[in-house]
Amino acid sequence: MGEADGPDERHRRPDGVSDDTVAALGKLSEALECVERVRGHLYSLHQLVGHADLMLDDAVEMFRAAGHPRIAERIDTELLGRNVIAGRWTFQIVEDFDDGYYALFRELETAARDELVAGRRHLYEAEMKERRRTRGRPGHEARPGVDT
Repeated sequence: MGEADGPDERHRRPDGVSDDTVAALGKLSEALECVERVRGHLYSLHQLVGHADLMLDDAVEMFRAAGHPRIAERIDTELLGRNVIAGRWTFQIVEDFDDGYYALFRELETAARDELVAGRRHLYEAEMKERRRTRGRPGHEARPGVDT
């Protein structure tokens, strides 16, 4: 394989790194990607609950205008602005997740890559790409800006 027909240096495994190490780092990266998706879902939760809470203002007003003050008052005092879980609005859930579990996960994943492969990312995927691509075919280039 010519130097230009393979991954760039940052996607090549350093000398002496075993297949098992690359596989373990790949699994750790895959797990982090799942947690990244969880984080996105938490932000969706945060935005959707916030939007729903703001829509309650209109619902309360509409119930009052329709002659249902008891229902309006219950929504206004019991639900509007209520904590989503004990003591927390959704922004606090997101902050706790970001500062705790997510921060530690990222720290450990980065530390493992730094220690084992000089910080290189996605080695497992880069090697999978090399195994699966068809050299010489358009759309199968090893990296951007390299002709087939």
